[in-house]
Amino acid sequence: MAWPKAERLPLPRSMTARVVILSSLLAILALLAIGSLVTAIYQRESRDSFDQLLIAHRYNLIAAVGLDGQGSLTGEPQFGDLRYEDTESGWYWEVSPVGGEPVADRSQLRSVQLDDKVAVPSAQSTPFNDLFERTYTEDAPDGRLVRVAEAELQLGDQRAPYRFRIMGNESAFRESVTAFQRQLFGWLALLGIVLVIINAAAIRFGLRPLDRVRLALQSVRSGETRRLVGEFPPEIGPLTAEVNALIDANHDIVERARTQVGNLAHSLKTPLSVLTNEADAIDEPHGRLIAEQAAAMRHQIDHYLQRARIAAQRAALGQRTELKPVTDRLVRVMRKIASDKTILSEVNDDLVFAGDRHDVEEMLGNLLENAAKWSRSTFRLSGHLAERNGRAVVILTVDDDGPGIPQDQAERAMKRGQRLDETVPGTGLGLSIVSDTATEYGGELQLSRADLGGLRAKLFLPAVPFSASRQR
Repeated sequence: MAWPKAERLPLPRSMTARVVILSSLLAILALLAIGSLVTAIYQRESRDSFDQLLIAHRYNLIAAVGLDGQGSLTGEPQFGDLRYEDTESGWYWEVSPVGGEPVADRSQLRSVQLDDKVAVPSAQSTPFNDLFERTYTEDAPDGRLVRVAEAELQLGDQRAPYRFRIMGNESAFRESVTAFQRQLFGWLALLGIVLVIINAAAIRFGLRPLDRVRLALQSVRSGETRRLVGEFPPEIGPLTAEVNALIDANHDIVERARTQVGNLAHSLKTPLSVLTNEADAIDEPHGRLIAEQAAAMRHQIDHYLQRARIAAQRAALGQRTELKPVTDRLVRVMRKIASDKTILSEVNDDLVFAGDRHDVEEMLGNLLENAAKWSRSTFRLSGHLAERNGRAVVILTVDDDGPGIPQDQAERAMKRGQRLDETVPGTGLGLSIVSDTATEYGGELQLSRADLGGLRAKLFLPAVPFSASRQR
């Protein structure tokens, strides 16, 4: 037999919200239990006091009533309570014979405001105690409930017993209990709201170190710092130590990966060089075929080694490169190489790339070299910080006044080895390298028409946020 799976309680993912909700529920349940207990105690004590008051008045009534020589009831009970004189109070008293017809003119006495008799339950439904006393609730002639304290006893030489009854307003008693309960739960609700607010504030304050850990991790991820720094409570201290150890291990793994990638590249260079030299010594067309294949192998090895190195860089935490020194150096170099052309630079000082310096130098170098090659007289480099898809990005733009690239051929120009003009020297790898590298970093290269008339190459790269770049 398969038991049905228990459904999980739908709780928010936030730990703060979970703790606040659960603790608030416990506090509410505790207040409800306290309110119910206090109400029950109040109702029991009030009931006891109410019944004791009725019994005391009944003794007063018994002591005040007697029989005269003709067997008539005599006496005027004085309870010292004005409610017995008020027709709207719901408090009454009555003395009457038990069963049978009246034996004299004044065989029964009752309150002046009691117009009719209150029903008397049977002894089976409401039994007497050993002293022929009982207490019960009945409907009064005016429609309200009354609490009755009754006793039966004989008066004088009469053998027939008489019934003595004191009746108090049960409806008013219940209303007073309900009013007390309403007022009590009102104050408890107010107390509950205050407790929930204080509880939420205390929990939020107690979990603030976790926010500091989160901000410290963001700083590491964005490249502001390389380790979790700050003072943390003893409960979180071991966690931050383990995270720092993990970050150190991550850097060690990346460094080993870099070393292994470099060793692999170095170990393949010699065999490829040997193949190329041997191909030169072989007659056409076999030699040329070997040389072409060796060159293709070299390009493929360079391409995938580059992707592996970039992937290792992205996996490493804390990578950051300030772009202003990089762009200034590249512009100085390009002014020497293309001394016959005007080179403009408009790069903000606060730009920080969340990646490796070598990669951004290679991307910008290819774009500037391409602009220098195709521009007629002017090309321009600009850079600023922006937000894209909820993330901080660096936008680097290279514009030139050359012939540009038709929009329908822009995608082809970014493919490896594609050359749109075979008359100009080149390998067709520059834009593809930039596009591949930007993609590995989660960025993008876009080609469009520049306002200078030529090609606009816009490079989107992950950035260290402005606030983090200023706090270094």
